[in-house]
Amino acid sequence: MRSTRPEPEIADASVFSALFDDLTDEDRALPALIDGASGAVMTYGELVGRAEAFAGALAAMGIRPGDVVGLHCPNVPAFAIAFHGILRAGATATTVNALYTPHEIEVQLRASGAVAHVTVGPLAPQSLEAAHAVGIGDDRIVVLDGLDGHPSLAELLAAGHAAPDVRIDPATHVAVMPYSSGTTGTPKGVMLSHRNLVANVAQCEPLIQLERGERVLAVLPFFHIYGMTVLLNLALRARGTLVTMPRFDLTEFLRIIQDEQVSFAFIAPPIAVALAKHPLVAEYDLSSLRTALSGAAPLDEQLGHAVADRLGIEMLQGYGMTELSPVSHVYVRGESGSTPLGSVGTVVGGTEDRIVDIESGDTIEPPEHDGLSEAGELWVRGPQVMLGYLDNPEATAETLRDDGFLRTGDMAAYDADGNVHIVDRLKELIKHKGYQVAPAELEALLLTHPAVADVAVIGVRTDDGDEDPMAFVVPVDAGAEDPDALMAWVAERVAPYKKVRRVAYVEAIPKSASGKILRKDLKAAV
Repeated sequence: MRSTRPEPEIADASVFSALFDDLTDEDRALPALIDGASGAVMTYGELVGRAEAFAGALAAMGIRPGDVVGLHCPNVPAFAIAFHGILRAGATATTVNALYTPHEIEVQLRASGAVAHVTVGPLAPQSLEAAHAVGIGDDRIVVLDGLDGHPSLAELLAAGHAAPDVRIDPATHVAVMPYSSGTTGTPKGVMLSHRNLVANVAQCEPLIQLERGERVLAVLPFFHIYGMTVLLNLALRARGTLVTMPRFDLTEFLRIIQDEQVSFAFIAPPIAVALAKHPLVAEYDLSSLRTALSGAAPLDEQLGHAVADRLGIEMLQGYGMTELSPVSHVYVRGESGSTPLGSVGTVVGGTEDRIVDIESGDTIEPPEHDGLSEAGELWVRGPQVMLGYLDNPEATAETLRDDGFLRTGDMAAYDADGNVHIVDRLKELIKHKGYQVAPAELEALLLTHPAVADVAVIGVRTDDGDEDPMAFVVPVDAGAEDPDALMAWVAERVAPYKKVRRVAYVEAIPKSASGKILRKDLKAAV
């Protein structure tokens, strides 16, 4: 179905130009970012000037257009300087999860071909170990808040290098390369062009409707595509003010909304659960908050209404994936027709969706009356669709069709108004607390354990609608099983959200004739 929303005007420009070229003197004086912990303010003029100086410093370091630079940083104002400085230099930012272990960072830096790396002091031990392992020298490892032997943000800005003259094709030049597991397998570099990101901001702008000067809480990580596009770039385009939080803490989250008079919050379902149920919420004045938009994982309709009713706010929901820059669907207010909060709404402007029967390949149409259509796989086509996966033509061909449609791997159904309801997951990916967990990645790790003969990992639903990674393990020695020790061993080697939280020992892993794990059989056994 082709979107009935207005076709967006997509600037033929880089991300930096599309966001900042039309800044007025009045805009430059507006606060762009506020450090939620310290209250320090950075104006738009300061942000742009520092990002341009950072770009100049990268160029002086020998970073050229097309080079890949790792960025391992939590949500602090300096992230925006580094991120937009990398893009302004014509380089490609591969954003690294702030929770990653040295091994996980190394894998991403090596796979992406990173030639420089940017981090902060609290994350430096992990970052330095990984960057050194892939051959990045100390002179190209920037520690933004300072560390002996490494360039700091203050030093790079003080050098006063002018931003380079960079000429790129926005449609083909890779701006960012976050890592995603796609529909299956281990994380892959998702190549997103400047046009992809510029288009998605233009598509979201009229729907999410951030207001000039309003305070936006930035707790969802900027390294994640949701935080990168829908939070960081969209808010900057709207000339809003981002109030940053390096990590989620409910008390600090509520304090910042109250003290900074935050009016718009981008959240994920686990935060919605806290807002709906936690008694601490009643101890703060949250009257400034007008809207919250949930993304990264499906929001239960009852949960959404519980948050809206308790706080007296408007709840919105969006849908997307890294490969879509990320937004393809948004539930918004004020449109004709009935849009239930449990749906993700309709496609954004300039986009088409299809729901396809996975057996016949036939297109499923919306029902004529109440209720939902048959479920099928959701496909999306539009200017926000990725260029492909780095060095992985097989995975690219599996996800991107020749006609431009991207297969999301999510099962969906239409209602009579064309709203999309995500009903199941065709892909193997586990979503824990809004983060992607690839079963294949955990399986590969577990198979290196001397007590594991074979293994399969699935996602198991929890009472609050989340998913926990669960491992089915064939032991080397029956009778020597120790699930707690095995879970602790995994926890030492992966980011916290990837931890295996349940272990079941089995005699054999069910597999097809071709050797593929039959995960449906395992899920049926839980």
